[in-house]
Amino acid sequence: MKWPRLFGTSDESSVLRLSIATTLLIAIFGVVFGLVSGSFSIVFDGVYSLIDASMSALALAVVRLITSYAVNVDLPRKWRERFTMGFWHLEPMVLGLNSTLLVGVAVYALINGITNLLSGGHELHFGPAFGYAALTVSACLAMAVVESRANRRIRSDFLRLDIKSWIMSAGITAALLIAFSAGYAIQGTAWEHLTPYVDPAALVVVCVVIIPIPLAEIRQALLDVLLVAPPDLKRHVDAIAARFVERYGFEYYRAYVAKVGRSREIELYFVVSPDMPPKRIAEWDAIRDEIGRAIGGDESHRWLTIMFTSDPQWAE
Repeated sequence: MKWPRLFGTSDESSVLRLSIATTLLIAIFGVVFGLVSGSFSIVFDGVYSLIDASMSALALAVVRLITSYAVNVDLPRKWRERFTMGFWHLEPMVLGLNSTLLVGVAVYALINGITNLLSGGHELHFGPAFGYAALTVSACLAMAVVESRANRRIRSDFLRLDIKSWIMSAGITAALLIAFSAGYAIQGTAWEHLTPYVDPAALVVVCVVIIPIPLAEIRQALLDVLLVAPPDLKRHVDAIAARFVERYGFEYYRAYVAKVGRSREIELYFVVSPDMPPKRIAEWDAIRDEIGRAIGGDESHRWLTIMFTSDPQWAE
C-alpha cells in the first residue's frame, strides 16, 4: 500500500525517490558488468550513476527542508529559530556540488582513458558489455521520459537537473553501445588488432562530450550563490514599481532582486515626499498587497519586502 507514495510522479519528492532507486540499481548493475566484461568505460558509467544517486538523495533532503519551511509543517522549532530565512540557499549549493562532482569524475575518467590508450588498451568481452549497454540505455530513456512528463507540472530545478543526468547517462551508454557493436563487428577481420582500443577510446569520447554539460549548472549555481540579479526578474519588478510610483505619486523607488534556487528574493523601497498626506497602516498594507499581487509568482517560494520611507538613506 505504501509503494505508490514512495515511488511515484505525483510530487518532487516521490519522483526523486524513484530516480534514486533506479540509479542505484543501474550503478550496481554497471559496476558488476564492468568487472565481468573488463570494461573500464562501463565501470565509469556505474560510478557516475552512483555519484548521481548520492547527489539525488542529498537533493531529496533539501527538497524536504525547503517544502517544510514553505508550508510551515514538519520542521523542528529549533531549526526554524536558527534558519529564520529558510533553506532556499541550500538548493544552488547542492546543484553546484552535484555538477562539480560529475565534472570531476568525468575528467578523472578521461585521464585514465587516455593513459589506457597510450599503453595499448586492454581486452574486452563484448557479449556482457553489449547486453549491459542495451538494457541501460532503455532504462535511462524511460526515466528521462517519466521525469519530463512529471516536471511539466511540478517545475522543479532539481528534477530538471535530474532529467539532464538521465539524458547524459543514456547518451554515455548509447556511445558505449555503438563502440561495443563496432568492436564486435571487427573481430575476425583485418581490423581485429584495434579491438583492445575500443573500450578506452569510447571512454575518452564519452568524457569529452559530457564534461561541458554540467558546466551550465555550475554557472547558474554560482549566480544564485552570489545573488546576481536575474535580468528578467529585475525588469519585471522595475516595471511594476515604476507603475506604482506614478499611480501614488511617490518620488522614486529602489529595487533589489535575486534568485536563490527556486525562491525569488525581492526588496522594494518606495521613497515618498515628507509632505505627503499621512495614511493609516491599513492603507499602506493594502498598497503592499496590491504590489505583491502585481509581482505575482509562487508566494510560498517568494521573499518579498516592501517599505515606504521619506528618508532616502533607507532605500540605498
